[in-house]
Amino acid sequence: MQPDSDLKDLESLSIQRCQLVDIQGVPLPKDTVDSWDEIWRFQARPDDLVICTYPKAGTTWIQEIVTMIQHQGDSEKCDEVPIERRMPFIELVLPKPFPSDLEEVKKMPSPRSLKFHLPFHLMPPSIWEQNCKVIYVARNAKDNAVSYFHFHRMNMGMPEPGNWDQFVENFIAAKVAWGSWSHHVRGWWEAKDRHPILYLFYEDMKEDLARETRKVAKFLGVELSEAVLKKIVQHTTFENMKSNPNANYSTAPSFVLNHSISPFMRKGTVGDWKDHFTVAQSERLDEVCDRELEGSGLAFRMEL
Repeated sequence: MQPDSDLKDLESLSIQRCQLVDIQGVPLPKDTVDSWDEIWRFQARPDDLVICTYPKAGTTWIQEIVTMIQHQGDSEKCDEVPIERRMPFIELVLPKPFPSDLEEVKKMPSPRSLKFHLPFHLMPPSIWEQNCKVIYVARNAKDNAVSYFHFHRMNMGMPEPGNWDQFVENFIAAKVAWGSWSHHVRGWWEAKDRHPILYLFYEDMKEDLARETRKVAKFLGVELSEAVLKKIVQHTTFENMKSNPNANYSTAPSFVLNHSISPFMRKGTVGDWKDHFTVAQSERLDEVCDRELEGSGLAFRMEL
């Protein structure tokens, strides 16, 4: 990605809310679909680390945790560059003259850490050919939907969300970017038995961040002392990340991410859905998720 100074030169530009186009049954931003051949041919390296989530399921949180583990709890090294430049978002394609992560990642030295939101079946084949390690984070559908709604409101490049009632209807019908929540979490859940995938739950991370951080470190083959683990947990609390300009996307151009509408990091809680969903909406989403997750063994906590 380009240096911050170059991004500031883009401030005079504007960005349009994207249109969604289906690819293999999954709605994705049109610019992503237009570049799909190149994304599909992405060449992974054996030591690439991949982080994937359904959007707004704790992506930035796990990115920060991983970076801190990689730097043995050194927050200064972790914060040398904003998070959006540490881990390229491979399928994000913005209109010119915005930088292309897909191009920049080719120049990055190994080992690389990469970000995706793609469902399992749309991941570039080279990820599996190279046997890359993948960390996947899943969040309960209702809190995920609420966070995604507010993200649409503040991200000027996402489709127009409408009001909450309109958005939740689209979410339930899988007519939002990156498609069906239940297909996404189930596809990755079932893939974990065939590939080196660490599958984490947002709610578990909220319940005991130290425990889940140990899981990540073990998966990465990194030993952490108790002192380093404590530093990582403290650095990656929601409150600290929300105030950290290298993690909260406040360095992104304001005409792309408008934090005055809603902060990128809003609440980071479990159970906020209760302030948004009507009883009817909650029951309808439950019905869809129960049907589409049936037999998978997947279970989510809606509150702690």
